[in-house]
Amino acid sequence: MPNLTRLYYSHDPMCSFCWAFRPVWAEIQSTLADKKPDIEIISILGGLAPDSNEPMPEEVKHRVRAAWQYIEQNIPGTQFNYDFWHLQKPRRSTYPSCRATIAVRILDPSLEATMVMAIQHAYYKEAQNPSDENTLVACAESIGLDATRFTQTLHSQACVQIFEQDRMRSRSLGIRGFPSLVITRGNSQFAIPVDYTDATTVLNKLSEAASLL
Repeated sequence: MPNLTRLYYSHDPMCSFCWAFRPVWAEIQSTLADKKPDIEIISILGGLAPDSNEPMPEEVKHRVRAAWQYIEQNIPGTQFNYDFWHLQKPRRSTYPSCRATIAVRILDPSLEATMVMAIQHAYYKEAQNPSDENTLVACAESIGLDATRFTQTLHSQACVQIFEQDRMRSRSLGIRGFPSLVITRGNSQFAIPVDYTDATTVLNKLSEAASLL
């Protein structure tokens, strides 16, 4: 429907800033559901880092740890478990967690957000590695999915294709970083600045943009 207003949320389960944005994003969704039922919210997986079996380079480890420290210092309430860096063998590979989220979308769309939270909790709170398939299978089981069905879906061509469609949609919206919000209607679209501490600021920007579409 050309006149339908859509709000796209582009993210990656292993993006530390998406973890930091989670409480504000939850508040935004709740408010929109109550006050703006005419806005369709669509989550898309942008994909932060391609598949890789190579150990994360030391300079990348330093950059990611520095991002965690910056977030903890500047976004109240966000915490990370730094045990990850000596308990795991980090890889710069987030596509598996994105495909795992899509596999859950295929199996039960109502559990997609729950799976994202399970991945984030495993990574940031329990120092598990979502680049590893066994971690993703454990996350799927923790939200009530059958491990065999999940694994089959994770490796299916449909899962690969949907992830590529999500990534293409993200690029077509001009998104280059995560998390990102873009509101659209027909051929018009506006990028909405993300505020990590105040849902009201984002909601006001959404209302302003919606009035211009």
